[in-house]
Amino acid sequence: MIDIDLLDEKYSIEGEVGFMEMEGELPFISVSNKYAQADICLYGAHVMSFTPHKTMEMLWMSPTSFSEEGKAIRGGIPVCFPWFGPHPSDPQKPQHGFGRLMFWNVVETKSEANGETLIRFQLNASEETKTYWPHDFTAELSITVGTKLQVALKVTNNSHEAFEYSAALHSYFNLSGIENCSIEGLQGTKYYNQLNQEHAVQQESVLKITDALTRHYVDTETPVVIADPVFRRRIEVQKSGSQVTTVWNPGKEATAAMADIPEDGYHAFVCVEATNAFNNCITLAPGESHQTTTIIGLEE
Repeated sequence: MIDIDLLDEKYSIEGEVGFMEMEGELPFISVSNKYAQADICLYGAHVMSFTPHKTMEMLWMSPTSFSEEGKAIRGGIPVCFPWFGPHPSDPQKPQHGFGRLMFWNVVETKSEANGETLIRFQLNASEETKTYWPHDFTAELSITVGTKLQVALKVTNNSHEAFEYSAALHSYFNLSGIENCSIEGLQGTKYYNQLNQEHAVQQESVLKITDALTRHYVDTETPVVIADPVFRRRIEVQKSGSQVTTVWNPGKEATAAMADIPEDGYHAFVCVEATNAFNNCITLAPGESHQTTTIIGLEE
């Protein structure tokens, strides 16, 4: 059971960090500093909102997202861990792992000297996690709110033998309309097209999305820019610790079958994800750690 009053007493920072629990909603942290405003749900350590003061909301949240235990939040930045996509051997286990379906522990809130705000969460191995995945681990999510949003997932192997995991920071970006936007930075990059099972190289200088699209670009850490001339902004998505960049939009037909996205919802977002999967799954020896980071902000 989450004790919001206790968390507020221990971790709130006056005028900057507060804990909220609205009726019928999951508990979350609200951050407000001189650079931006952000909301982070304790369920899944899930960033739901990031709004720099100089622009509008950068992340897209579905207005019909579920907000209850046992169901994933749709939009924002879900943490996919310890597997990406369906479980490799058991389709009954949850899509994208259990990390986004559990409450994470708040372990630190900090007002940095430069005015940024740090929030740190942990998810540790437990009897519950071992019903899905047998390994001892610590997953730590560090979120820094400033002119840019930095989200870092650090996984440590606390067991006595090596394990492998896959993961993603599954970021949904708020758009004026998918038809208005283009994605730069992927020309010449190899990708796996999940919809037709084909491998290819992007020849176009920019990616325009006109239909359902699921591409996993491999062997790349190159920053990507989402150009949105109607909103008059260019969102830069940087990353480290990830060699796969996933670009996803469900398109009209798939969206119609999703209860947690409005029928026309696919117009309003694109996902650009820092991914560890396919040829970039992570193997950790006992005691080893790996960190995957995404940094989101306006192109300078």
